[in-house]
Amino acid sequence: MEHTLSFLPGPDTPSDAHFNVQTLHLRKNLWRPVAACLQLTAGQQCKLTRVFKDPFVHYRARVQAFTPTQTSNWTVSGQFQPLTDTVLGPPDVSLSGCGNCLVLQLRVPTTRRLQQLKDFYRVIVLRVQRTRDGVQFSLSLPYKEESVITYLQPGVEYCVTVSISSPFNSNPVSSPPRCAFTSPPPSRSSQCVVFSLLGVVCALLLLLIGLVICGGQLSCECLIQHLHRTLVSE
Repeated sequence: MEHTLSFLPGPDTPSDAHFNVQTLHLRKNLWRPVAACLQLTAGQQCKLTRVFKDPFVHYRARVQAFTPTQTSNWTVSGQFQPLTDTVLGPPDVSLSGCGNCLVLQLRVPTTRRLQQLKDFYRVIVLRVQRTRDGVQFSLSLPYKEESVITYLQPGVEYCVTVSISSPFNSNPVSSPPRCAFTSPPPSRSSQCVVFSLLGVVCALLLLLIGLVICGGQLSCECLIQHLHRTLVSE
């Protein structure tokens, strides 16, 4: 997990002002300066990842502006607990087809505290949408590096978004949609071949039906002529 403090100077802050940042560990009740954030300028951020190390502890931060001749009051943040207040970004997602299913591959974002982050990635929520008509459904699955979404239509494109579900954290962010066909769609050339073959078969059937009809008419005419000759001879 990574934590960054951002702030905006007040409207009357001098342009040459600098800023100090301190943090408070609520259990110890002691404000401590952040060594890397002692003389920030307006617009700079303060990285607090190494300070907010314990995900179960509540912290605060405060910022003070100062110039060579003036010092402002401290502006104090609200309480922050990494376990519950961190915005959980989605894993990296890739998608591929497997016939009438999709193979979903996930990878936890690279971070210094990789194992700590993996502890949050217990359950994933999938939103699966069929591209052609927008029909969609949701799935909740245990986190695995590879999962299979089954019972889909072959040769159809689906888009999938992934987010994290955690009992401790209600700030998940969904991944961008990833789209793939369950199996390769039929190409235009193959469709043309199929339609051409159907046309040829229909033409042959019509020709065969015509020959049968003409053959039947000829048989009837021959039979009538034969009966007529028989009656005349008698």
